[in-house]
Amino acid sequence: MPVTTDGREAAVKRTNAALETYTYSGDGWRRSPGETLQHVLADLLHWCDDTQRDFDAALERARARYAAESQPFR
Repeated sequence: MPVTTDGREAAVKRTNAALETYTYSGDGWRRSPGETLQHVLADLLHWCDDTQRDFDAALERARARYAAESQPFR
């Protein structure tokens, strides 16, 4: 199930919108992209613990989905 260029652009836009919350604090200070990613992943780990979700299993499925989506069209 490869993703079209439009689908990839839409995914990046959705991610940018979601990460914007983490990038800016209340006083406007901007985190680096790497630091933002660390905060998001740490928060997702906390969320998985609190909701009894398996983060590693979800990450494995996400990587498989990404690999399938990244295949060229035939």
